[in-house]
Amino acid sequence: MKILFPFFAVIALVLLAVLGTAANLHFLFGVVIPYAALFIFIFGVIYRVLKWAKSPVPFCIPTTCGQQKSLPWIKQNKLENPSSTLHVIGRMALEVLTFRSLFRNIKGELRDSSKFVYGSDKWLWLGGIAFHYAFLIVLLRHIRLFAEPTPAYLYILEAFDGFLQIGIPRLFATGVVLLAAAAFLFLRRIYVPQVRYISLAADYFPLFLIMCIAATGIIMRYFFKTDIVGVKELTMGLVSFSPVIPKGVGSIFYVHLLLVSALFAYFPFSKLVHMAGVFLSPTRNMVANSREFRHVNPWNYPVKVHTYEEYEEDFREKMKMAEIPVEKE
Repeated sequence: MKILFPFFAVIALVLLAVLGTAANLHFLFGVVIPYAALFIFIFGVIYRVLKWAKSPVPFCIPTTCGQQKSLPWIKQNKLENPSSTLHVIGRMALEVLTFRSLFRNIKGELRDSSKFVYGSDKWLWLGGIAFHYAFLIVLLRHIRLFAEPTPAYLYILEAFDGFLQIGIPRLFATGVVLLAAAAFLFLRRIYVPQVRYISLAADYFPLFLIMCIAATGIIMRYFFKTDIVGVKELTMGLVSFSPVIPKGVGSIFYVHLLLVSALFAYFPFSKLVHMAGVFLSPTRNMVANSREFRHVNPWNYPVKVHTYEEYEEDFREKMKMAEIPVEKE
């Protein structure tokens, strides 16, 4: 059920868009729902970030696996155990841009029913980095629909992305890579028993959603052509807050737009929001200087304690009668 329920939820979204456009509800699917999804996305992410930012972190808790700054003649691992803000920036940059911790990820496997061995798991890193960078480039390419004139860098990006000149229009590699990487991450959740055991419906739903978004985008570009002039007229109307519904835009576009809107609206309430959360993770963004500075919990409040001297002062005579040794006679 945790696989079938999100699968049929995405199918229901597709059917909803098809039936809605057939019923001439173009304004609802082309204007109202995208605006609502963008509103939920922006304010939902802001809410999550502010909530995380307000969480107190009184202790020094960075995750480390290297030598901390110590004596001058002991070599420090500045990326694994950062002792300054510059070191933290370098560590975060490698984590965000290259998925450094995932690259060094290992997998455990039980062999011969008795021997547990560890091995490299670079396929997960490759699938993850291909998925994220393909998604990023696809998003950047779509800025063409929301800007007039088209930014110059998009021509360079599209030339790089479309270096495989296969037919007309030319093939954008990132669309295929995005679909393949999302399919790989989905199949991994099914075929790896440990991952399948801990996976929830909330893990499968965004994968199905992204795979359908990539698939409908490919279908629109290479199979069922969509009036790109009409699409740009719609998107520019959304940006300028003077929406118009052009004629000639097929239902496949509204299916694609509804799926994208669903992803944006779902984003703040899902694990996808780690895109913003990674920068607020105290295990990553803190300086490991627990040897240099003492971190005192600010929540600690003065507590009235009953010292031993006070205890003996109160019960000295009774202690002496019970033959319990006392410090003061």
